[in-house]
Amino acid sequence: MFIDEVTMELYAGNGGNGCMAFRREKYVAMGGPYGGNGGKGSDIIFEVDEGLNTLVDLKYHRIVKGLRGENGLGKGKHGKKAKDIIIKVPPGTVITNLETNQIIADLVNKDDKVIVAKGGRGGRGNISLATRSNPAPAYCENGEPGEYIKIKAELKLLADVGLVGLPSVGKSTIISMVSASKPEIAEYHFTTIVPNLGVVKPKSGNSFVMADLPGLIKGASLGQGLGDRFLKHIERTRVIAHVVDMGSFEGRTPLDDYHLINKELEQFDKNLLKKPQLILANKMDLAGALENLEKFKKEVKDVPILPISAATNQGLDEAMIKLASMLSAIPKNVPIEKDESHVVYEFKEEEPFTIKKENGIFVISGKKVEKILKMTKFQTEESVKHFTYQLKKLGVDEALRKMGAKNKDIVRILDLEFEWEE
Repeated sequence: MFIDEVTMELYAGNGGNGCMAFRREKYVAMGGPYGGNGGKGSDIIFEVDEGLNTLVDLKYHRIVKGLRGENGLGKGKHGKKAKDIIIKVPPGTVITNLETNQIIADLVNKDDKVIVAKGGRGGRGNISLATRSNPAPAYCENGEPGEYIKIKAELKLLADVGLVGLPSVGKSTIISMVSASKPEIAEYHFTTIVPNLGVVKPKSGNSFVMADLPGLIKGASLGQGLGDRFLKHIERTRVIAHVVDMGSFEGRTPLDDYHLINKELEQFDKNLLKKPQLILANKMDLAGALENLEKFKKEVKDVPILPISAATNQGLDEAMIKLASMLSAIPKNVPIEKDESHVVYEFKEEEPFTIKKENGIFVISGKKVEKILKMTKFQTEESVKHFTYQLKKLGVDEALRKMGAKNKDIVRILDLEFEWEE
């Protein structure tokens, strides 16, 4: 089953809780704090596996949850770090944050990997919280929550040559003749409903990978037919090979076919027209094909045109040698070009908190302030004091004061409500 796009929800592992403990051995004077730190939660990592060519495994694992780090223990024992979750994907996988629409990673090469959701750090035990002014703290921390992110994993095939053209122009027949790929071939449109890959070994030149992409029709870039799903695979190809029916078997003119396909490529991504192109003038064994080819050559002069007949194997060897020659002059792994409006790897720092007043209650929200709450263990009076100190350090007190907050006013963070005091 060929799956090239999957939406997933990732929950990285929470950190383990820190421990509050004290030394109480008989002969150890002034024992002091003895609680260990919690272990880090598991990261969720995407890694390239060259043995894969589809995202089918991800389709059945749309929600991935990381493991929690172990809690710290007494006697200074730290919790164990949770094992990372590694998700294998084929080369050419693009990971996009669905909330911001930003690309997180473009995994192309062998062993490429990226942490997509980071596990929470372990909470500190009271050993790590000791300071000169407070050498024996009577509090510890909960583990940090792991990151949550909703992503789209999108596969863009890593083929050297992409065969494009209208339905039934012979793309599947070509790839079946020049490689070991055996796509379905029949006398009806959209026989090919998924891309087919084949390795071509020409008589001279290096071997290369060819992709037979499902037939495009007018409006493919806007979602007509199957084109909107598979046009993205052309972005990775180094050469675009137009397959044009010179026999006018469908009653269309070859020139109209060629212009229609180019228009759909341009509307999908204008950068596609910058790629090197080759025209495979197919079905030259049919009546009238030679006359159509002469007319076609008079109108199209800036792209190499090679007459072939996939059905009779005419001219295919020469065409594959020409493609290999073109590829030898084009570098591999050319990065995807993006529009100026598409921002990649640019992350804005989020405000630490925001405050709004609802029904007389000051409601504080924001990732930083919520993380402070979640990592606070309200076990002792000292832990409460440390919580209020962290909020003050973050600027919450000053912001509340500016908003007119007074003593005994109610403040809420998530599900915790408390009275604010100057």
